[in-house]
Amino acid sequence: MAGFKEHGCPICERLQAEIDALKARQAELEAELAKARKHSGNSSKPPSSDIVKPPKDKPSGKDKGKKRKRGGQEGHPRHERPLFTPEEISIVNDYRYSDCPCCGGALQECDQPAKIQQHIEIQDIPVTISEHRRIAQYCSKCDKIHYHNFPEHLVKAGLVGPRLTALVGFFKGACHMSFSTIRKFFRDVMGVPISRSHLAKLIGKVSDSLYDPYEELLKLLPTEGRLNVDETGHKDSGDRLWTWCFRASLYTLFKISPSRGSDVLVKVLGEEFNGILGCDYFSAYRKYMKDFGVLVQFCLAHYIRDVKFLAQHPNEENRAYGELLLGHLRRMFGIIHNRDQYASEESFRRALERVRDTLIGEAIMASPGTREADNLADRFVDHYQSYFRFITEPNVEPTNNLAEQAIRFVAIHRRLTQGTRGQSGQTWCERIWTAVLSCAQQGRSIFAFLCEAVTAHFNGKPAPSLLPNTS
Repeated sequence: MAGFKEHGCPICERLQAEIDALKARQAELEAELAKARKHSGNSSKPPSSDIVKPPKDKPSGKDKGKKRKRGGQEGHPRHERPLFTPEEISIVNDYRYSDCPCCGGALQECDQPAKIQQHIEIQDIPVTISEHRRIAQYCSKCDKIHYHNFPEHLVKAGLVGPRLTALVGFFKGACHMSFSTIRKFFRDVMGVPISRSHLAKLIGKVSDSLYDPYEELLKLLPTEGRLNVDETGHKDSGDRLWTWCFRASLYTLFKISPSRGSDVLVKVLGEEFNGILGCDYFSAYRKYMKDFGVLVQFCLAHYIRDVKFLAQHPNEENRAYGELLLGHLRRMFGIIHNRDQYASEESFRRALERVRDTLIGEAIMASPGTREADNLADRFVDHYQSYFRFITEPNVEPTNNLAEQAIRFVAIHRRLTQGTRGQSGQTWCERIWTAVLSCAQQGRSIFAFLCEAVTAHFNGKPAPSLLPNTS
């Protein structure tokens, strides 16, 4: 339809100008509405930012009206706690009748196995309190009184022994407990009053014991063949810092920095990092990739959330474009989830490549030309290889879920503790988070590791490694 301006009429020109202004305002309002509707399901916003969770899709078809029952689900294996071994049992109590409970006759033991109920209880005072004395000894020859030196490990430990010191570190770092809560546990459960300042000193000792294990992993990071990286906010006395998470196959390392830029990646990984970096589309990773030729696998889960945003956009063209891309992405992940159905790795890879090529072609050619759609299309123009490197590189994940799962622990800690106050607190968080997540990855007990680390620190011996023992 021809515009009013072509008629040369002043009134028509005025009406056309009003229409153009209304269209521009409509597009502006649609963009604002779409931005307001962003949530963790269609953007990179964290779930904690959702004031009201988006409503779940109502079930349809045969699932309509069904509600999953509580407890164990049909078809799932039953989980039962195994019995403690004889070596773990402190006391054994046998129960026997003196005579038959039915007729009063004599009873004799038979070969049937006993029926067992195991029982766990905490002692009234679950700590031992020892006293160490330096006895005064007089030497008449030199006319002096001598006191024997305390052992080095006793001097370093002070009031609290290594296992109890490790327990404080476990409570504070792995259980997100505050100093006030730990004080209540010591007072009410252990019967031992202890001040907040002394608890802070114990945390400092645990932090010192983790210095070598942390530095070992920090030096090892640049040599890794695959790393997943993510970052989240961190508060320190009101200042905004950033917690960086580096997840390798066998360990996870955290680094707190005032910067969210690529300089952190350069400092931690160096300029010659030769591995593959799994990450989101944040500008710091793109700059690091561009400046130093680093291979990257951009997170497809983040891309899917951006596509979902378009599929829910008020603009009809954006919605159609988003639904088109979602269909191709569903087919791609359908192939990934049914990997076992393919006869060989080659056939699996070819199936992924076919969907990839169709997705890239549709993303570029079918874009309606809106700003939001062109933004997604340009990502494939500029970085299509970095979105689909997982197809040709073995053991590379298409998403950055590994790093996001690891950094969730930090997000929970931040929510409960409201951050740190000073460099010592930042150092403590870096080291304890690294220890907790690395032990979890390897199936190791974090408490046992802390006990070993603190004991070694008090005795002046080398600290245990956070790397698994593969010998």
